[in-house]
Amino acid sequence: MYEFIRGTIVEINPASIIIEAGGIGYFVNISLNTYSKLNGKKESLLLLHQVVREDAHVLYGFSDKRERDLFRNLISVNGVGSNTAVMMLSSLNPDELISAVTTENVAVLKAVKGIGVKTAQRIIIDLKDKLIKLPESGQFLLSSDNTIRNESLSALVMLGFVKRDAEKAVSKILQEQPGATVEGVIKQALKRL
Repeated sequence: MYEFIRGTIVEINPASIIIEAGGIGYFVNISLNTYSKLNGKKESLLLLHQVVREDAHVLYGFSDKRERDLFRNLISVNGVGSNTAVMMLSSLNPDELISAVTTENVAVLKAVKGIGVKTAQRIIIDLKDKLIKLPESGQFLLSSDNTIRNESLSALVMLGFVKRDAEKAVSKILQEQPGATVEGVIKQALKRL
């Protein structure tokens, strides 16, 4: 099993990267999150996960250990394959994904292409306890913030904002200002939406 690859970025696009290391070009699948962190760089170190199938050896690359751990947790869920996990990590950043699972927000998970209600529920049941233990890169929504989050979202949706956009704005505000009130979150969200 490969742990990481360090080398020169030969080609990069939102779904894959080709890295030259030791005179060999490696094709590595990546998420949109990893792409945004590597785009414009000439050299990189990618943490790897290798999937060996009957017909192929496939590499998946991640810009940090936390994202790779999240990927590995996702593919451990029955019905979630490597490509679906990468799609989830491309649609939601790790903080949003962990928040959706730990707050049991089926709607956010279901919004990802290829994820239905049953798969979203299975992800929540299988990973809720595991994801709470993942190291944090930023402030997550704690259980006391759930009420503030839910009330803010309800208000913004009632005001006519698209739920997905409102969720992103509220999540970001609560990460930046963990002690914010419902009124404060709504006011900040109105300025950003």
